[in-house]
Order: sequence, then structure tokens, then C-alpha cells
Amino acid sequence: MNRCLPVFLFICCILTTTFQAESASLSVTTKISKKITYKFEKQGRIFLFVSKGMSEPRFNTWPNKSNMIFATNLENWQGKDFVFNETTESIKSVDISLGNIPPGQYKIQVLWDQNNWESSINATGNLYSKSISVTLTDDTSLVLPLSEIVEEPEKLMQNKYLEEVDFVSPVLSKWWGKKVHLKAAVFLPRTWFDEPDKKYAVRYNIAGYGGRYTRAARMLRHMDWWLSDDAPEILTVFLDGEGPFGDCYQLDSENSGPYGTALTEELIPYIEKEFRGMGTPETRFVEGCSTGGWVSLALQLFYPDFFGGCFSYSPDQVDFENCQLINIYEDENAFYNEYGYLRPIVRDVTGEPMISQKDFIQFENVLGRSNSYVTSGGQFSAFSALFSPKGEDGLPKPLFDPQTGEIDHEVAEYWRKHDLKDYVEKHWKTLGPKIQGKIWIWGADMDNFYLNPALRTFQEMLEKTENPKSDASIHFTPMTGHCSEYNDLKVIRQIAEKLKEQN
Repeated sequence: MNRCLPVFLFICCILTTTFQAESASLSVTTKISKKITYKFEKQGRIFLFVSKGMSEPRFNTWPNKSNMIFATNLENWQGKDFVFNETTESIKSVDISLGNIPPGQYKIQVLWDQNNWESSINATGNLYSKSISVTLTDDTSLVLPLSEIVEEPEKLMQNKYLEEVDFVSPVLSKWWGKKVHLKAAVFLPRTWFDEPDKKYAVRYNIAGYGGRYTRAARMLRHMDWWLSDDAPEILTVFLDGEGPFGDCYQLDSENSGPYGTALTEELIPYIEKEFRGMGTPETRFVEGCSTGGWVSLALQLFYPDFFGGCFSYSPDQVDFENCQLINIYEDENAFYNEYGYLRPIVRDVTGEPMISQKDFIQFENVLGRSNSYVTSGGQFSAFSALFSPKGEDGLPKPLFDPQTGEIDHEVAEYWRKHDLKDYVEKHWKTLGPKIQGKIWIWGADMDNFYLNPALRTFQEMLEKTENPKSDASIHFTPMTGHCSEYNDLKVIRQIAEKLKEQN
């Protein structure tokens, strides 16, 4: 009998293991809560978030494994019971179905995206449920009513030296056939009130991806310095990144409209008149990091007579032969490299890959109302809106297939006109003299988004220029990551030094 005991225990272990739940099934029913009085649109996109991360998963849309997102479009929804389960026709962010979720503790939330103008799913007027915490061990059914509303963004904090700009753009309004507002925030220098006849140089700050003008509030942390004799007397303008397909990139676009024209011919002249800017190219500077780094450089290159200098940090890819790790002109696939390996798109500073291009795009596909990244409001949505032609469906044509990654080389050639290396190289004879003494760029040699190869080739191109020989300053910091060199006060001081040199 004792000799049989180990066998008996072994069989029990097998049976115990067999009957332990290896996955859980989740079903979520949602409907419009009776407490909702806000206008309800019958057409939109409904999202289900199953997350191990943030307390409100609707904010956790950066590509990651901790948040599973399921989404589908509804065209004539009456706001009554809608069921999300494994049989629902939906697109998902990860390769896991609602019938096969790993057991564990999750935050569950539902969102109804009915705002088709703003690019974020957390846009004003969208409806969402409260987030609940659930332990999934087996089949689970939940009811989550859409009981909350995304309110209007908070206004800027009240401060004597901080002004909000809400400008209706005639050119954008005409293009879209409705009123289009451009927002900005202006930080006034310490002498602005005491010297009403004094005019000032202007710093135009462009945010990282999708940054809003309300980020100006961060300058309030430095008010003691800003009002001291040590601070340069410069108007600081925080531009707004919001656009219909994500960040507007502050440039004219076949898909988003004439944002560059609106900026240079309408918004900037208005701001400089209203807040006593000097109004000359020599006293007008653009700067930013990441998306802001690319936009500031692009504005200086495409409007060389309008701006007096750019301070660009960790700019998005300035060379599309090195579009992160993709050569859009020669590579066949955006997801897989020539050796058959998944391309990474994010890494840590030691070089360890963190997210693949394929997974990154799948998250954007889920967020897009067309089941594609071109309408996600994310990074590649904005790239497509700015760089791509308009497709037959009225949406930006994708550079590569959202599911397979196959590159469309006709679209790639269309992107070329925004390839900054290619643009500068082709136009150097006329452009070169206009940008002398106006270009300062900082890059990280271990940029988390693989942006340093493009900046290296951009630098190599500039070093070969003649008549004139480029004097652009490009500095690389070894073993540092994306935007590691950037901070507001540093840039303000750099602009002040540039102004001293002019005088």
C-alpha cells in the first residue's frame, strides 16, 4: 500500500492540474445610463478595456501588454444593451480573445467614442463607464453602463503672466467648411505690464506628440526665476498639437488642411500683434523635442525666411531611408526586416527591444475608426495625414498594409517631399544660404525610438554641402535616451544667447 502512495499522489497532481482554470471567459454588457443627459450620437465606436495597469484603462492606449483593447463600430445603436464577448465581431489589440483571457486581477472599462472631430478617444462628449476591479478565474459576466461624460478640458490656471489664445482660423475653417479653432498659451515676460511700448522676441514651443497648449502651466513652477533679472525677456508661446488625425504637425496637409498656412499667416501674426512681439524673422524662434523637434526643424526648412532659428531635440525621423528601422523606399515590409525578424520600434537605452512595429501598429489599428492606424489619432495616423495623399475613401492612404505590413512604394514616393534630408539636399542651392546660423539639433545615440540613424545621415549630408558649407550644429549624447537633453529653461537661455549674438 505504501508503494502505491506516490503513484496515487502523482495521479492526484495530474487531476488537480487538469481541472485548474487555464483561461477565463469575459462577457460585458453596456448601455447608455439613464443619468446621461448629454447628446447621444447613434454612430460611433465602442471600446472595451481589460487592463492590469492604470486605474482607468481608457487612458492606457500606448502599445503595451498590460492593456487589452477590443473595439467595434456601431452605426445605428439605440444605446440599449450591447454585449462584448468572444462572439462579438471586434478588432483587438493583442492576440487574446475574450473567451481566452489569462486568469487574474483586471480593471474593466467601456467607452463610447462619438466625437469624430477630436483625435483622442477621450475627447469631449464621449461617454464611458466607471472602471471596476474584477478577479477573473472562470466565466464572468458583467454589466457596465455608460454613466460618465468626458468634460471640456480645464482652462489654464489663472495667472497674471499667462494668457490663453482661442483663434478661429479663416483658412482652416474654409477648408473644413466649419469653424476651426487654433489654441495657444502665451507666457508674458516680467516687464510686459510695466513697459507698454516694449516689444519682444518670441519663442514658439512645439510639444511632443499630441501635446496641448495647456502644458504652459508647467512654467508656473519656474515663476520665481521667470520674474527675476536672470530670466531673458522673451515671449513664450505654447502651440497646440491637436489635429483631426492626431498631431497636426503645424504644416499644410492634403488630409488635415493648411495648418502651416494658418500658423504662419494667421496665428503667429495675430499673437505677435496682440502681445507685442517684434514681428521680425530674426526675433522669431521655434523649438521642441520629439515631434516638436521634427516640427521645429521642418518649419525652419519649409519657411526659412519666416523663422530666425530652430532648436530641435530628438526629432522624429529626418530621413525616410531610416524611418526608424524602415527604409520606406526599398524595404518590402514594415513589420519584418530582410532577415525575417520582427522590427522593434521602441527599446531601452541598453538596446533591449521593448515593442515591435507590428504590435505598435495593431494598437493603433484598434483605436482607428476604420480599423486602421490611419484614423487612430496616434503617431502613424498623424504621419499618414501629413505625408500621404488622400485615398479614394477620403482617408489618408496608408504607407503599409495595417495587417500585413506590406509597403506601398507609390505612397512612399509621396512621403519623399517631407523627407527632410532629401528636401535639404535637393534644395541646398537656394535653401542653404537662408538657413545659415539657424539650425541647432541635439540627438541621443541610444534614442528609444531608433531616431539616431536618421539624424546621423542628415548630419553626414550637411557635412558634404558646399556654397555655402553648412554651419548647422548637431550634437549627439552617448548612452542617453529620447529627449534626455531637453528642458524649457535651457532652451530659453539658448535663444537669449542667440539674440545677444545678433546684437
